[in-house]
Amino acid sequence: MIFGIRFLIFRLTIFTIAAIAQGYLFVQIRRAIRSSRGSDRFKSRAIRLVGAVIIALFCLNAYIMLTRMAWIDPPALAQVGLLYPVAVWNFGSLFSALLLFLVHAAGGLGRALVRLWRSLSGEGAPAPVDLGRRRFLRAGVGSLAAAPLVLSGYGAAYASMATGVQELSLPFGRRLRVVQLTDIHAGLYMTREQIRRYADLVNGLRPDLFVLTGDYISNSMSFLPGCLEEVGRVQARYGTFATLGNHEHWFGKPREVSAVFRRHNIPLLDNAHRVIQTEQGPLAVAGIDDLRTGRPDLDAALHGIDPSIPTLLLSHRPEIFPRAAHRGIPLTLAGHWHGGQIKLTFLGVDLSIAHAFSPYPEGLYRISDSHLYVSRGIGTTATPIRLNAPPEVTLFNLT
Repeated sequence: MIFGIRFLIFRLTIFTIAAIAQGYLFVQIRRAIRSSRGSDRFKSRAIRLVGAVIIALFCLNAYIMLTRMAWIDPPALAQVGLLYPVAVWNFGSLFSALLLFLVHAAGGLGRALVRLWRSLSGEGAPAPVDLGRRRFLRAGVGSLAAAPLVLSGYGAAYASMATGVQELSLPFGRRLRVVQLTDIHAGLYMTREQIRRYADLVNGLRPDLFVLTGDYISNSMSFLPGCLEEVGRVQARYGTFATLGNHEHWFGKPREVSAVFRRHNIPLLDNAHRVIQTEQGPLAVAGIDDLRTGRPDLDAALHGIDPSIPTLLLSHRPEIFPRAAHRGIPLTLAGHWHGGQIKLTFLGVDLSIAHAFSPYPEGLYRISDSHLYVSRGIGTTATPIRLNAPPEVTLFNLT
């Protein structure tokens, strides 16, 4: 209950900031229109049109984000012509507004310092305003403000079309090809057709073991059956195993989620494990519930496993790793953080929400003889945009 209230407050805070940003943008656009050439009638109509478009885009994005909108497999025309433009505008406008604010604040500070200098030095009146130079500067500022929108559009296209396979070789004690898929987030921006392409890609990798580490849906249980039907097509020598993520708890109930997994014959390791017999000997695949929204129990998941056989642990969130390493688990696979999803790299340092809140945002980590790999996943949340954090299918060649 407390977490739900905090999450609601967080979402309302984000939308309040977005509303302020778009209001600020409208004021700046209105100012630019009024200072442009043209009749007063034209300017008035243009301002009303801009205001109506901004309000429509904001309200539609709020509806998409705050409701359990279950539009199964929207057509490509709706995605390209409606859904993605709404998302690109609402995300890009935040940074456009921020850039404009900083530019205007810097300009105001600069003018204040010039006036102070003239006053202290006793200089005369400033030179007449060069209108051509002012228009040139305004055009430059406008181009700068448009850059975040262009970058957001690129990020949306990149998130929906990029397909990469990250391949690693790690010690495990058994020769095995394991493919991990995580954070699918089936929904408006991850259709069944897109999931099918990823399933075909995984099949082409010929996995011995196929593992899924949570967040199969975005905002509605309506998307889960189609998602599992597609990933259930993957043919892995020793089977497919899954564990739950936070989105399954936010938008579903454990009993109904488990029923959908059973219906599609995908074993759900909810604080449980399976022992698999391979040609090189047995191994265990264990899975735990989401660390924050579920009821994780590592002891229950590992109970009864022979300590002499290697164990692969599946966890949606990677923060279980220190405990897993302490228990001698050679490999833990996780996701959740999307590699930051929107990540900046400055002077060799990665900056994102994930990098600020977790010691394990993406990639490979090691404690003693234990390894953790955190996949960036293939889907998106909050906004269908990825920047500097491409979607990922992970292939592990274990030895």
